[in-house]
Amino acid sequence: MDTKTLLTQHEEKMDKTIEALKRDLASIRTGRASTTLLDRVTVDYYGTPTPIKQVANVSAPEPRLITIVPWERKMLGEIERAILKSDLGLNPNNDGTMIRLEIPQLTEERRKDLNKKVSKVAEESKVVVRNIRRDGNEVIKKMEKKREITEDESKEAQTNIQKLTDKKVKIIDEIKAKKEKEVMEV
Repeated sequence: MDTKTLLTQHEEKMDKTIEALKRDLASIRTGRASTTLLDRVTVDYYGTPTPIKQVANVSAPEPRLITIVPWERKMLGEIERAILKSDLGLNPNNDGTMIRLEIPQLTEERRKDLNKKVSKVAEESKVVVRNIRRDGNEVIKKMEKKREITEDESKEAQTNIQKLTDKKVKIIDEIKAKKEKEVMEV
Protein backbone atom coordinates (compact mmCIF):
# COMPACT_ATOMS: atom_id res chain seq x y z
CA MET A 1 0.00 0.00 0.00
CA ASP A 2 1.29 3.48 -0.80
CA THR A 3 0.82 6.62 1.28
CA LYS A 4 -1.76 8.16 -1.09
CA THR A 5 -4.04 5.13 -0.73
CA LEU A 6 -3.58 5.24 3.04
CA LEU A 7 -4.45 8.94 3.12
CA THR A 8 -7.57 8.35 0.99
CA GLN A 9 -8.73 5.52 3.26
CA HIS A 10 -8.29 7.63 6.37
CA GLU A 11 -10.05 10.60 4.78
CA GLU A 12 -13.05 8.33 4.05
CA LYS A 13 -13.11 7.22 7.70
CA MET A 14 -13.02 10.85 8.84
CA ASP A 15 -15.83 11.76 6.44
CA LYS A 16 -17.95 8.92 7.86
CA THR A 17 -17.31 10.33 11.35
CA ILE A 18 -18.55 13.74 10.21
CA GLU A 19 -21.68 12.16 8.68
CA ALA A 20 -22.34 10.35 11.97
CA LEU A 21 -21.94 13.67 13.81
CA LYS A 22 -24.51 15.29 11.51
CA ARG A 23 -26.97 12.45 12.19
CA ASP A 24 -26.38 12.69 15.95
CA LEU A 25 -26.88 16.45 15.97
CA ALA A 26 -30.04 16.18 13.87
CA SER A 27 -31.67 14.24 16.69
CA ILE A 28 -30.93 17.00 19.22
CA ARG A 29 -34.00 19.15 19.31
CA THR A 30 -34.10 22.86 18.78
CA GLY A 31 -37.07 25.16 19.30
CA ARG A 32 -38.36 24.27 15.84
CA ALA A 33 -40.23 21.12 14.82
CA SER A 34 -38.20 18.75 12.66
CA THR A 35 -39.02 15.20 11.67
CA THR A 36 -35.36 14.26 12.22
CA LEU A 37 -36.06 14.41 15.97
CA LEU A 38 -37.69 10.99 15.62
CA ASP A 39 -34.88 9.36 13.61
CA ARG A 40 -33.53 7.46 16.62
CA VAL A 41 -36.89 6.47 18.09
CA THR A 42 -37.86 2.89 17.26
CA VAL A 43 -41.08 0.95 17.82
CA ASP A 44 -41.68 -2.77 18.14
CA TYR A 45 -43.16 -3.78 14.78
CA TYR A 46 -43.99 -7.50 14.78
CA GLY A 47 -41.06 -8.20 17.07
CA THR A 48 -38.55 -6.04 15.19
CA PRO A 49 -37.29 -2.63 16.41
CA THR A 50 -38.26 -0.34 13.52
CA PRO A 51 -37.81 3.43 13.07
CA ILE A 52 -41.08 5.37 13.33
CA LYS A 53 -40.63 6.71 9.79
CA GLN A 54 -40.92 3.15 8.46
CA VAL A 55 -44.31 2.50 10.07
CA ALA A 56 -45.93 5.93 9.80
CA ASN A 57 -46.14 9.13 7.82
CA VAL A 58 -44.22 11.78 9.80
CA SER A 59 -44.54 15.46 8.95
CA ALA A 60 -44.03 18.93 10.44
CA PRO A 61 -47.01 21.00 9.17
CA GLU A 62 -46.29 23.89 11.56
CA PRO A 63 -43.09 25.28 13.13
CA ARG A 64 -43.99 23.81 16.54
CA LEU A 65 -45.88 20.64 15.58
CA ILE A 66 -44.99 17.17 14.33
CA THR A 67 -47.77 14.83 13.20
CA ILE A 68 -47.44 11.06 13.01
CA VAL A 69 -50.05 9.06 11.09
CA PRO A 70 -49.35 5.31 11.35
CA TRP A 71 -50.12 3.08 8.38
CA GLU A 72 -51.71 0.60 10.79
CA ARG A 73 -53.98 2.06 13.47
CA LYS A 74 -52.84 -0.50 16.06
CA MET A 75 -49.35 1.08 15.95
CA LEU A 76 -50.62 4.29 17.63
CA GLY A 77 -50.04 2.93 21.13
CA GLU A 78 -46.63 1.52 20.28
CA ILE A 79 -45.50 4.83 18.76
CA GLU A 80 -46.83 6.77 21.73
CA ARG A 81 -44.96 4.51 24.21
CA ALA A 82 -41.74 4.73 22.19
CA ILE A 83 -41.86 8.55 22.20
CA LEU A 84 -42.55 8.63 25.94
CA LYS A 85 -39.61 6.25 26.59
CA SER A 86 -37.22 8.30 24.43
CA ASP A 87 -35.10 11.11 25.86
CA LEU A 88 -36.88 13.75 23.73
CA GLY A 89 -38.97 15.05 26.62
CA LEU A 90 -42.08 15.37 24.44
CA ASN A 91 -45.64 14.40 25.35
CA PRO A 92 -47.50 12.72 22.49
CA ASN A 93 -51.17 13.65 22.00
CA ASN A 94 -53.06 10.64 20.59
CA ASP A 95 -56.48 11.39 19.05
CA GLY A 96 -57.19 7.86 17.81
CA THR A 97 -56.02 8.40 14.22
CA MET A 98 -52.81 10.38 14.58
CA ILE A 99 -50.28 11.49 17.15
CA ARG A 100 -49.45 15.17 17.54
CA LEU A 101 -46.19 16.24 19.11
CA GLU A 102 -46.20 19.85 20.19
CA ILE A 103 -42.69 21.21 20.45
CA PRO A 104 -42.62 23.49 23.50
CA GLN A 105 -40.60 26.68 23.63
CA LEU A 106 -37.19 25.86 25.10
CA THR A 107 -36.20 27.53 28.35
CA GLU A 108 -32.82 29.26 28.59
CA GLU A 109 -31.61 26.52 30.94
CA ARG A 110 -32.70 23.76 28.55
CA ARG A 111 -30.96 25.54 25.65
CA LYS A 112 -27.72 25.63 27.65
CA ASP A 113 -28.06 21.93 28.48
CA LEU A 114 -28.63 21.12 24.79
CA ASN A 115 -25.56 23.17 23.85
CA LYS A 116 -23.50 21.14 26.33
CA LYS A 117 -24.78 18.00 24.65
CA VAL A 118 -23.90 19.44 21.21
CA SER A 119 -20.38 20.25 22.46
CA LYS A 120 -19.98 16.75 23.93
CA VAL A 121 -21.07 15.03 20.70
CA ALA A 122 -18.77 17.27 18.62
CA GLU A 123 -15.84 16.62 20.96
CA GLU A 124 -16.41 12.85 20.68
CA SER A 125 -16.25 13.20 16.90
CA LYS A 126 -12.98 15.13 17.15
CA VAL A 127 -11.56 12.34 19.32
CA VAL A 128 -12.55 9.78 16.67
CA VAL A 129 -10.88 11.87 13.94
CA ARG A 130 -7.71 12.17 16.06
CA ASN A 131 -7.73 8.40 16.65
CA ILE A 132 -7.94 7.87 12.90
CA ARG A 133 -4.92 10.19 12.52
CA ARG A 134 -3.03 8.22 15.18
CA ASP A 135 -3.81 4.92 13.42
CA GLY A 136 -2.64 6.38 10.11
CA ASN A 137 0.60 7.61 11.64
CA GLU A 138 1.25 4.18 13.16
CA VAL A 139 0.80 2.52 9.76
CA ILE A 140 3.15 5.08 8.18
CA LYS A 141 5.81 4.46 10.86
CA LYS A 142 5.53 0.69 10.35
CA MET A 143 5.94 1.18 6.60
CA GLU A 144 9.07 3.26 7.23
CA LYS A 145 10.42 0.66 9.66
CA LYS A 146 9.92 -2.10 7.06
CA ARG A 147 11.71 0.16 4.54
CA GLU A 148 8.63 0.30 2.29
CA ILE A 149 8.92 4.10 2.25
CA THR A 150 11.76 6.53 2.94
CA GLU A 151 12.04 8.75 5.99
CA ASP A 152 11.16 11.81 3.87
CA GLU A 153 8.05 10.09 2.48
CA SER A 154 7.08 9.14 6.03
CA LYS A 155 7.41 12.72 7.27
CA GLU A 156 5.47 14.04 4.27
CA ALA A 157 2.69 11.48 4.79
CA GLN A 158 2.45 12.32 8.49
CA THR A 159 2.30 16.03 7.63
CA ASN A 160 -0.47 15.36 5.09
CA ILE A 161 -2.47 13.29 7.58
CA GLN A 162 -2.11 16.11 10.13
CA LYS A 163 -3.36 18.67 7.58
CA LEU A 164 -6.31 16.40 6.80
CA THR A 165 -7.07 16.04 10.51
CA ASP A 166 -6.94 19.82 11.01
CA LYS A 167 -9.31 20.31 8.06
CA LYS A 168 -11.83 17.76 9.40
CA VAL A 169 -11.67 19.18 12.95
CA LYS A 170 -12.39 22.64 11.51
CA ILE A 171 -15.45 21.21 9.70
CA ILE A 172 -16.63 19.63 12.97
CA ASP A 173 -16.22 23.00 14.73
CA GLU A 174 -18.27 24.73 12.00
CA ILE A 175 -21.06 22.13 12.27
CA LYS A 176 -21.02 22.50 16.06
CA ALA A 177 -21.21 26.31 15.89
CA LYS A 178 -24.12 26.15 13.45
CA LYS A 179 -26.06 23.72 15.68
CA GLU A 180 -25.35 25.78 18.83
CA LYS A 181 -26.67 28.89 17.07
CA GLU A 182 -29.77 26.92 16.00
CA VAL A 183 -30.36 25.73 19.58
CA MET A 184 -29.99 29.23 21.06
CA GLU A 185 -32.35 30.80 18.51
CA VAL A 186 -35.62 31.84 20.11
